[in-house]
Amino acid sequence: MYPYTNYYDALYRQNDKLIREVEKAMSGEYNAINCYSQLANLAHNEKEKSRILEIRQDEIKHYQQFEQIYTKLTRRKPQQPKLSEECPDVYLAGLEFALEDEQNTVDFYLEVADGASDPTIKEAFRRAAADEQNHAVWFLYFFTKNK
Repeated sequence: MYPYTNYYDALYRQNDKLIREVEKAMSGEYNAINCYSQLANLAHNEKEKSRILEIRQDEIKHYQQFEQIYTKLTRRKPQQPKLSEECPDVYLAGLEFALEDEQNTVDFYLEVADGASDPTIKEAFRRAAADEQNHAVWFLYFFTKNK
């Protein structure tokens, strides 16, 4: 005798988890967009400022992709996230903060990608993880150079 399994409930729980992860990703991107705007204004030269603003553009793109995923999963537009992290107002501390945040985000995005069954969602999170890793390298470079 096989135990009764409600596949609909299992699918719902998996989808609910993915929705929470996408909300968390949108919140993180929203915070990064705002922080990197401040960080760019603290940059010590135009080259660093330009690169940080380029990274910020990537974060905007990620936010928009995650917003589309959220809408696809829930069939409704998400509420705009609120700022939940304080961005340091000293350049070196801001670089260190950004570096740690990007590294943690890489791990999170890879976990989301591994858990996603939809190939489009899986690829969006894998690509975003690769971008975040690249951002971390730039922030590490600027941090080391300015230390």
